[in-house]
Amino acid sequence: MRRVSDAATLRAQLDAWRAAGERIGFVPTMGNIHEGHLRLVDAARQHATRVVVSVFVNPTQFDRADDFERYPRTLDADAAALAGRGVDLLLTPTVDVMYPDGLDLAAHIEPTHSAQPLEGEFRPGHFRGMATVVTKLLNLVQPHSAVFGEKDYQQLAVVRAVVRELLLPVEIIGLPTVREPDGLAMSSRNQYLTLAERAVAPRLYSALQAAARDGAAPDAPLAVIEAGQTKLLNDAGFRVEYFQFRDAQLRPPAPADRQRVVLAAAWLGKARLIDNQPFDVTGGQGAPR
Repeated sequence: MRRVSDAATLRAQLDAWRAAGERIGFVPTMGNIHEGHLRLVDAARQHATRVVVSVFVNPTQFDRADDFERYPRTLDADAAALAGRGVDLLLTPTVDVMYPDGLDLAAHIEPTHSAQPLEGEFRPGHFRGMATVVTKLLNLVQPHSAVFGEKDYQQLAVVRAVVRELLLPVEIIGLPTVREPDGLAMSSRNQYLTLAERAVAPRLYSALQAAARDGAAPDAPLAVIEAGQTKLLNDAGFRVEYFQFRDAQLRPPAPADRQRVVLAAAWLGKARLIDNQPFDVTGGQGAPR
């Protein structure tokens, strides 16, 4: 695995691969690599002959300075894990590479529509920073395809919208959420959980599954289901920020919308957990498209 940090070296290698007819797959990450990230690598390999992974903790998408400072940085372990999974190139740009004129940006991406509810309400500026850095990374790598996890359902929706709107020539691939054996969605933030909190954490996914089952009936009282599951989670020690039904494009569902998703964000101790469960009003569970 080759490891590069500057744009010129990166582009020289990518140009050589393209000249040889290679297809390039890309997985952008903020590091602290776990099995969920490695499944993204596996998915990228299915669509490409060369896989590039970036590790960059992006300062512009954090709404709290303390969260940015304590975000786990484990680059040596990350590199070993990615090399073991067959990654061809690890991109580790500095802040100066990604933001050559500093963080007082002369230009940025301001996503609308799908970025406004849910995370947009509780993390102001987050999607602007995320969309800006993802666009920069896609411009740097210019991959044929890029893979994102469906655990961050709203993030994936925003990325797809930005790529469509800006006519970026890249296929965005979503990978179903990778979970621990007890159902907890894999996340770097899970390490903030104490042992007692870790035992409780899978209840978030259980609540989403229950809500999806109850909300699958066409005339289900969605607001009542949301309130009931929110109370159950709060009673279990969570501090719920939102627990809401949406259609596949993250709008409040209309009666005719068959494909829906229920999404939640909740604090458990020092960890902020997000998760979702897509479903169909006929009762089937599976990702809306």
